[in-house]
Amino acid sequence: MNEFEVDDILPDAPTGAAVLHDREYRVRAFRLADDRLLLQGAVRDQKPPGLYFADDPDPLTVHHMQLSVEISFPELEIVAVDTHFETHPREECPDITGRYDLLIGLSIARGFTHKVRELFGGPRGCTHVTALLQAMAPVALQCFWSMRSADAQEQGDDEQVLQPMRPDDESWKLIVGTCHAWAEDSEAVALRRANEVEPVPVFMRGRLRDLGLLDGNEIGGGAGSSR
Repeated sequence: MNEFEVDDILPDAPTGAAVLHDREYRVRAFRLADDRLLLQGAVRDQKPPGLYFADDPDPLTVHHMQLSVEISFPELEIVAVDTHFETHPREECPDITGRYDLLIGLSIARGFTHKVRELFGGPRGCTHVTALLQAMAPVALQCFWSMRSADAQEQGDDEQVLQPMRPDDESWKLIVGTCHAWAEDSEAVALRRANEVEPVPVFMRGRLRDLGLLDGNEIGGGAGSSR
């Protein structure tokens, strides 16, 4: 069994169209300790076989950059960075890797994207690493619930695994204003401010029903409310 799904998540390719380029981002988060998480990311650009060299049977990688960012939790402050260029077009490309050490000490929460542009935009950084970094940052925010669930699993608290955000936990404020669903005037924010239990997330409902943990007609309430 695969740890994650590995099928193609792109829309269907247009019929008869020649593919020119493939860019792949991959980001994975690890729990190092209850107060530390690690984000590892990579970006890879490939050209299809035969596009540049007619008799070449294999795809040609033109960029492959890797970035590891260690983050304190729950502060979300960057404490360590490692940047590596696996494949690049010019000899001088890797000269910029050390500049990304400027990330150390920054918060990866709100305002991070603006700070990244300020520090690494244009000739101040590598276009591909900077784009990768901006793709990685939201994963750290998504790890709030995952970190709490992992802690609850260690403690054998099944109820807390399903509803890891405690009423007195204010970490949700980090994502207010980051998208339309978490706008200042959204239902999600209103529920949090009222300390009310949120509806079961849409992505969880089918899985919980399959596992017998959620009634087929229940769409509201906390994920642990059926226990």
